[in-house]
Amino acid sequence: MNRTEQGDDPDPATPDSGGSTERGGNVPDHEGPRRAGRLRGWFARRDPAWMIGALSLLLSALFVLVNLSYNEWHFIPPLDDSYIHLQYAEQFAEGHFLRYNTGDPVSTGASSLLYMLVLGGLYTLGFQGAALLPAAMGLGALCMALTAVCVYRIGHALVDRRVGIWAGLLVATNGVLLWGSVSGMEIGLVALLVSGTVLSYTVEAPRGRFVRTPIIASLAALSRPEAFLFVLVLGVAMAWTTLRGARASGSSRAGSLARLAPLLLPLVAYLGQVLLYVITTGHTSANGMRAKSLLYEPIFYPMGFLDEALKQFHLLLRTFNGLNSFDFVFPGTLLLAVAGTIALLVRKTRWTPLVWALAIGYLLVLLAISTLHAATIHHLRYHQPFLPILLLLAVIGIHGASRLLRDRRNRRFVLHAGLVTALLFTVAEMPSWAIRLGQQSAGIRGQQVSFTAFLERELPPNAVLAVNDVGAPAYLGSHRIVDLVGLTTNRFTSANNHGAGSIYEVLRDMPAERRPDYFAVFTEWKVHDLDHGGVFAAEPLATFHSKSPTFSYRTVGSAGACQASKLCDEVVIHEADWSSLGSGDRPVESEAPGRIRDHVNVADLRSEQRHDYDVLPAHREFQPYTDLRTVNSPDGEVVDSGRHVIGGEALTARNLTPGEPVTVTARYARNEESPDPTKMSVFANGRKLRDRTLLPGGNGWHEATFTVPGELVTDSTLRVEFRPRAGYLGPYPDYMSYGYWFSQ
Repeated sequence: MNRTEQGDDPDPATPDSGGSTERGGNVPDHEGPRRAGRLRGWFARRDPAWMIGALSLLLSALFVLVNLSYNEWHFIPPLDDSYIHLQYAEQFAEGHFLRYNTGDPVSTGASSLLYMLVLGGLYTLGFQGAALLPAAMGLGALCMALTAVCVYRIGHALVDRRVGIWAGLLVATNGVLLWGSVSGMEIGLVALLVSGTVLSYTVEAPRGRFVRTPIIASLAALSRPEAFLFVLVLGVAMAWTTLRGARASGSSRAGSLARLAPLLLPLVAYLGQVLLYVITTGHTSANGMRAKSLLYEPIFYPMGFLDEALKQFHLLLRTFNGLNSFDFVFPGTLLLAVAGTIALLVRKTRWTPLVWALAIGYLLVLLAISTLHAATIHHLRYHQPFLPILLLLAVIGIHGASRLLRDRRNRRFVLHAGLVTALLFTVAEMPSWAIRLGQQSAGIRGQQVSFTAFLERELPPNAVLAVNDVGAPAYLGSHRIVDLVGLTTNRFTSANNHGAGSIYEVLRDMPAERRPDYFAVFTEWKVHDLDHGGVFAAEPLATFHSKSPTFSYRTVGSAGACQASKLCDEVVIHEADWSSLGSGDRPVESEAPGRIRDHVNVADLRSEQRHDYDVLPAHREFQPYTDLRTVNSPDGEVVDSGRHVIGGEALTARNLTPGEPVTVTARYARNEESPDPTKMSVFANGRKLRDRTLLPGGNGWHEATFTVPGELVTDSTLRVEFRPRAGYLGPYPDYMSYGYWFSQ
């Protein structure tokens, strides 16, 4: 890589071009210039990689010191999610692979399988208990320092030493990367594997054969799903380069296939992980993906999905261009990265496969992350491992722009002015990230860590605790944990996507000894709707505040309720009240005539699936979320879950006797303010019956019955549909549906 390629004019005044950096060095009256020249020569002769890495480590250490200063010199991460990794790692090291609580089914709440295994190794080496978190922070800092070194070497290989140095410095001093490196998350490890794969490519590509690169890429594929997409595209570039080299050397077809075989290793590694998930959990993706993806809404609308994903994507484009108030990168970074990509394609044709892979791979990463509800959560933590590649391309873009000038003096001025400006922006933003790290870790200490300590003191040892931030209570506490979000408790993953009513139904289905005795939840999070359903005892046992006015994470968009509107500033501890459990299983306003043959429990996902239940929405992109309601009756409180419906419903009753009339009892509550009744069309096995009238609301619900003639009951099943009378035009029925009973 020392030879100059076509279009790259050497600058004799720079060390990279082989020209002298000392002027007037033989004149004894100019000691100052002579010493400056010797100093430049000293730096030119030495590899700056260790200095870049050392700078990154030093800055990471300073970030940790700021963090410690906010927490009375205790190690606290800025995210509760960091404790999730620690808990899975400890369980793995103790022989409970992917079991968050000992004795639980296998779950996939850790966002990085490889990172969990690495932390488990550290635990085995003796970093246990309170020592595992600082070990994770140190590992992240080391990985980010090595990432900066890798970026330097990639820049040196692709363009020249100067580009590599500047790119390495921008990575080493980037505040958000320093935040991520000591967050306790997998960010540093993934960044190292991504950049390491690219660096290995640049080393092995001249030989036309890849041995180490597929191995590193396979590790990256196990570190994050987005990293798999990136290295998958890089694998195509490796195949391109391999075949091109085989043709040039005249290799046989068998020889070419032998060279291509190792390139399948990343794909094999990722498919192996998918197979593991399928065998252990029945799902191809991890719980975190299913809990956060736009693909797993109650109803999937292709156009709505595309709209939300594009909104996230456009937001990310503005962010990485520095076109908003969030200081992730210096202004124009993304545009400069595009310019750098073009410059490499035009001036460095030998790297064409790699350049296309970097561009397409990064684009796929942006698009993939844009499909998550949490695309911008925690300072874009899913994007952070790929930010070093973007910064490298941006530096190459500045270098390429300077090459458009003919005059060497102007060229050098534009190059260094652009790079110095970028570095100044980066360094100026860095202190705020250190402060943010300290503030957010103090918030975790004031809530999750504090209420965990409280629960350890106040709760019985065998108590079961339900939470919606699952990390600290499990790792720092000793109680069995139920994760209401579903990251570590499998059945709640889908229920959480549907709402509090579905979460309640999973809770009531749990064995009594595993059902939560206490809840620790954010006051404004949707699970607090369980309070409206009488699941919580009347008064909270304790309330924990973040105690930090800036605890709510600064993000670039609506990255979840907590981050967008400070809804996670308060956590309450409630004792559970299961005295009304199952009270809504039968009609309460009137007895269903005859014998109840079937019950469609709306909001219970298993019951809905058994009965082919569907909401027939009148509006596209409407989501029929669930909630919980308590109604007072002569026999006491009645608790039932329901689903919001705008439009109609369809369901199938089972276990019926053919030829006998069926009485259908429906429980519902109107949502509209209108005092006028709403009528709906009723169909049984495709035949229209009389209209159904929905009475106006009140504080509770209504129960109404209608009869399906026996001649329509042709077998043991009956398909019933409820549709708006107008169909095309509003107003549409707007109500909560709680359930249906079929009796004969």
